[in-house]
Amino acid sequence: MLTCEIVDADLKKVGLELMFMTPEKCSHEDGITAVELAKMVELPVDVVKKKLVILKEKEIVQVKGISPKYWKFDDYNFQRMDVEDDVYKMLCNFDDVDFDRYFQY
Repeated sequence: MLTCEIVDADLKKVGLELMFMTPEKCSHEDGITAVELAKMVELPVDVVKKKLVILKEKEIVQVKGISPKYWKFDDYNFQRMDVEDDVYKMLCNFDDVDFDRYFQY
């Protein structure tokens, strides 16, 4: 279980990348594959897949397809999450986030 003191950096990296994913960054209209996401966040595909499962269990990412699976952030469900949920708190803590990574000014 995650606590506020222990932040899963990989989970946060995957979650934020999906949260700020724009349609232009995706090769498919249904979202992004775990392999593409792994390249973006510079993590092994196995790690990214495990983190995607955690986010899916929290119902803040949607998955479409079978092979390949396309992943997409579910902003609607994210906004309805319990504010005391550790994953919610982690994704809302922007203290150590470099927004230049997600936005081009």
